[in-house]
Amino acid sequence: MAMTTEELVKIAANAAEEKKAEDLCILNIGKVSVIADYFLIVTANNPSQLQAITDNVDEKLTRSGIEAKSVEGNGDSAWVLMDYGDFIVHVFDRESRSFYDLERIWKDADTVKIEDL
Repeated sequence: MAMTTEELVKIAANAAEEKKAEDLCILNIGKVSVIADYFLIVTANNPSQLQAITDNVDEKLTRSGIEAKSVEGNGDSAWVLMDYGDFIVHVFDRESRSFYDLERIWKDADTVKIEDL
């Protein structure tokens, strides 16, 4: 049986937290956009952590039977975007997270807690 989008977002969020991602935010953008249902946004403190977070998210989701449709950026980037179709994972360094401020841009979206998925 296929997992729901919410279950997959929860797996991604837990994978990010396993690698000590900070400022985790889940936005339900489904009501305000057609590009995806959810954004998972996290902060990494350095390039090594950024790579570890993206690797762990990818590994856990692959094990759950879902592959990224595309990945933009890598551990040397300030922002990695992992597109899984119904949800998008954004891993930022602190400066880029503040600069792009996706939570402000998507302020009409509902914020969701991991336990509510």
